[in-house]
Amino acid sequence: MAKLRVHNIESGPASSDVAFGISGDTIAVSSDSIQNNVWKDSGGNTLFQSDGSGTMSNVNAGLTGGGPQLISSQTASGAASVSFTTGIDSTYDLYMFVCLDCNPATDTPTFTFQAGSGYNTTMTTTAYRCWKFESGDSDMNFDTGAAQAQGTNYQQLCEDVGNGADECCAGEIFLFNPSSTTYLKSFYSTFNSYQYEDRSYNHYVAGYFNTTSAITQVQFKFSSGNFDGKIKMYGIA
Repeated sequence: MAKLRVHNIESGPASSDVAFGISGDTIAVSSDSIQNNVWKDSGGNTLFQSDGSGTMSNVNAGLTGGGPQLISSQTASGAASVSFTTGIDSTYDLYMFVCLDCNPATDTPTFTFQAGSGYNTTMTTTAYRCWKFESGDSDMNFDTGAAQAQGTNYQQLCEDVGNGADECCAGEIFLFNPSSTTYLKSFYSTFNSYQYEDRSYNHYVAGYFNTTSAITQVQFKFSSGNFDGKIKMYGIA
């Protein structure tokens, strides 16, 4: 068997593709690594694509399975808010936002979110909370201050978050079928925070955005001051 040894193989000036073999051939590659950003099948369909920095920017739906698919991730560093203005569409029936180590610059603010083009969509919500002090005391109640009845305020997700170096809040929000133009948009959230009085503070919120218009934007922020943290958006088919 003849062998061809070259340092580089480049396409000609009229094409950006390089073909190895013809239909029916089997090509064996024995190199230790292959560096390529886009992989396609014989029909020209993209199987997966990298952005060149180690992050998958496009994965064929046939390879992703049914679990949560990361759409985008944002890191806040002294940011007033974090907004997701793209990627919320009819591709997925359910969207999940995961908030990680959100640490406020000021002490005892409330972590909140809103949706819609003006971040003032009318909503009706319920909320309850429970807590446990490091000293051992605990309690729970319905949070009348966090619940809204046809309100347009930013919805409270957890409150009184401490701004100490090791204090933060974390949690997740599930938004159902935001692209529907027939039904209201239900959501629920679960959060825990290291509260400023040294207690574990659990906050549970559920409700609906009272609109039949598609929701394509979501924003997160504290009630005052900037914050550090990371927020990831996933789609679930």
